Amino acid sequence: MSQYFTREQLIAQRQKWKAEGKRVVFTNGCYDILHPGHIRLLERARSLGDVLILALNTDASVQRLKGPSRPFFNQQTRAELALHLEAVDAVVLFDEDTPRELIAAVLPDVLVKGADWAHFIAGREEVEAAGGQVFALPLEPGYSTTDIAQKILSQQ
Repeated sequence: MSQYFTREQLIAQRQKWKAEGKRVVFTNGCYDILHPGHIRLLERARSLGDVLILALNTDASVQRLKGPSRPFFNQQTRAELALHLEAVDAVVLFDEDTPRELIAAVLPDVLVKGADWAHFIAGREEVEAAGGQVFALPLEPGYSTTDIAQKILSQQ
């Protein structure tokens, strides 16, 4: 099962993984309503390395990005769900609008985002400057948290 880390704990653990020669993959997002598209993206991301870190936006960060009605599930619940995903090895929260500072501190070997963010992948410069790779992976057609939420709300 995955492990929850504070930022400081994750940075220290990253050094241990590095010393063990493990290839660390990092991805992030709100993961507000967990759906099959998320699961498949996380599985593809995990296949790129030995350890997958999932950084989740805090509730305050989600509200700034998505509006006052979000998130649908609080950060504790979202972290708990993520910790039960087979593909995910580590979960950490970040409160900034982007995880750039966290990525710069962790310096993963691989940074992954969904293709919908290919135009702007926070942390790209830091990871590439350190010799890492950055991938924008294709999304699973038919799955969008925003579309799912709109569909649910329209049926009320």
